[in-house]
Amino acid sequence: MKTGVEQSVYALLLLTMLPDKAVLPGEAISQQLGASPTYFHKLLRKLVSSDLITSVPGVKGGFKLKKKPEDIRVFDIYLAIEGQQTLYSSSGIYNDMLELKKDDQCCLLTNLMEEAEDSWKAVLKRETIASLSAEFFKEGYEAKITSLENWIQEKMVL
Repeated sequence: MKTGVEQSVYALLLLTMLPDKAVLPGEAISQQLGASPTYFHKLLRKLVSSDLITSVPGVKGGFKLKKKPEDIRVFDIYLAIEGQQTLYSSSGIYNDMLELKKDDQCCLLTNLMEEAEDSWKAVLKRETIASLSAEFFKEGYEAKITSLENWIQEKMVL
């Protein structure tokens, strides 16, 4: 998995801190996350296309959540950034080792990997931006969070 999923999750966490009707410019978010502005803009486009965030164009433009934080699952973000592909695909080593014909081909790992992926997806589907936000604010970093809130107040556009 690329860093895009991680960056996108934290971007959405920043957007939860916005007051109603405010937006946060993409450039400000990418700077806060230490992301390349060009790459990060591509991530934002994917999140917009997936209906997770809204893009407001113009000089006073930026981004805001399109859904409530409790309605945005971490799995939704993963799908928006990485797509629907499976994590494991057999390369045929088992079949080659046993010199199996097309009709007999299988992979010992396929079922195991599908079960592992299903479990992994279940965890990502269980967690939402709201649940992560709750964890974010209870970590005991009050001064740091206040500083981040002040930064958002400075960078947001109404």
